[in-house]
Amino acid sequence: MDNLLILERLDRLEKLLIGHKEVLTFDEACDYTGISRSYLYKLTSSGKIPHSKPNGKMLFFEKKKLVDWLLQNNRKSKQELEAEALTYTNRNKLR
Repeated sequence: MDNLLILERLDRLEKLLIGHKEVLTFDEACDYTGISRSYLYKLTSSGKIPHSKPNGKMLFFEKKKLVDWLLQNNRKSKQELEAEALTYTNRNKLR
């Protein structure tokens, strides 16, 4: 097997293993979220992303809180907006 192919498969396996962990290290959080190291440091230092520093040095991230943070500014689809508008107009027709 080609060395590059082996490294790619190993990388995929590591990412699958990260999927089963509840607490992620800094590097794992970068891989999991797709956020660059420098931007994740900026988010942690400004307190904009949930994290913990149990020993005052290493950063850890709870995966559920990361997912909640990533999905915090949900945008509705056009179909959802149209359904809400229809419900609103039907409810207010009777007034």
